[in-house]
Amino acid sequence: GDKMKYLLLGMLLALVGTLASIVIWDIEMVTTITGGIGLFFIVISFIISGAFVSGDRMRANLAAESIEGRNQRNGTVLHSVLIAIPNFAVAILFYFLLN
Repeated sequence: GDKMKYLLLGMLLALVGTLASIVIWDIEMVTTITGGIGLFFIVISFIISGAFVSGDRMRANLAAESIEGRNQRNGTVLHSVLIAIPNFAVAILFYFLLN
């Protein structure tokens, strides 16, 4: 369903990142490009989840947030992670293939 869509988007970004790396630079850049895409979406998920704020700030945010808002935020965090996973998988794969 919904989760599969974001996993497929991540796979598509990993494929585009891989092809762009090979065409524009060389195969050595695949790890950097796909790893960078993965890192970007993980950082986005951390920012949206509130991982970088203090406990007191997090408690205040949760108290002021609606259930719908929290569910939407958690969904966005999950979607960002699902996009990141295939990119990290490709980065790790190419890292071991090239080294």
